[in-house]
Amino acid sequence: MQQVNSAISASTWPTPPQPYLYTWGRNDFGQLGLNNITNYSSPKQVGSLTNWSVIVNGSRHAIAVKTDGTLWTWGNGANGALGLGNTTSYSSPKQVGYLTSWQTVSAKFQSSFAIKTDGTLWSWGNNGNGQLGLGNTTYYSSPVQIGALTNWLSISGGTYHALAIKTDGTLWSWGRNVDGQLGLGNTTNYSSPKQIGALTTWATLSTGVSGYSSFVIKNNGTLWSWGWSNHGQLGLGNTTSYSSPKQVGLLTNWSTISGAIYDVTSVATDGYLWAWGWNNNGQLGLGNTTEYRSPKQVGALTNWSSCSRGDYFIQSTKTDGTLWSWGKNTFGQLGLGNTTSYSSPKQIGALTNWLSVTCGEYFVTTKLNL
Repeated sequence: MQQVNSAISASTWPTPPQPYLYTWGRNDFGQLGLNNITNYSSPKQVGSLTNWSVIVNGSRHAIAVKTDGTLWTWGNGANGALGLGNTTSYSSPKQVGYLTSWQTVSAKFQSSFAIKTDGTLWSWGNNGNGQLGLGNTTYYSSPVQIGALTNWLSISGGTYHALAIKTDGTLWSWGRNVDGQLGLGNTTNYSSPKQIGALTTWATLSTGVSGYSSFVIKNNGTLWSWGWSNHGQLGLGNTTSYSSPKQVGLLTNWSTISGAIYDVTSVATDGYLWAWGWNNNGQLGLGNTTEYRSPKQVGALTNWSSCSRGDYFIQSTKTDGTLWSWGKNTFGQLGLGNTTSYSSPKQIGALTNWLSVTCGEYFVTTKLNL
């Protein structure tokens, strides 16, 4: 019998997926990273690199971590939001320092946050309300460490406040608190991290804490909200603001959640998509412009996998790798090749290899396998 050689040359193995960056929408500060300030209403590739690991959008700037652990930013540099030691805006990615130990990032408005592989937490940018967590209201244009702890797990920045979870499951907040968005039972501003209660069961933060509201999922799958609720964005069936966590309904299968200024979208573990809050531009995806103060199911499909909200619009991926958008479209932020607003989900092109999506104020950045 002829012996079969089981050795296979490495060159014959399938090439692993290559995550490219794509972007579209408003570009007045170069936040698309395309080396110009032109708006685009359909996806455009950001350079030719394929080593992007994490990407998030602030209001008008973007922050990314590469697979080599380096940190990159671009867009609006006002108040030092890019971490480059100045307040200059850049229309293409610029490396922040020379460290290779960055792990995850968060951005909102003109403030930025990052966690290193050693568990330390860093911030920079706008700090008018103490939202950088540094014990003051001083603005910083380069990364500054928040305290000395090394057990930070995740971070989500709001317009003027921030939430973070530690590796022990505790929840912390700081910054502006006029509407009780810190969840501390009061409306006092704090410029350094304060623990919310004593529970150690917090698991998932909203991706982009809402402007003046907060949303967190516990490890038992329950969803909790607090802060401002003028349009019912807390999902509690009313427009009452709360300064401590309140459970949203009785479901125990919430998976991911994304909050904007007045509206929220969430994916459940069964693949259903839910939305609530203000709906003036059809951003809830329900085919109308009616405001809802408690979660409403978006269609009947069960293959939604992630969601990200910008200002009055949303992007969402399905388990089949397709990408969908709806809501306000003034700057082409829906990626549909036009500036028409839609009140129900519309597929962006025909590709089935979208990996992730993050929304800024009126722009989008995605990772796509090619």
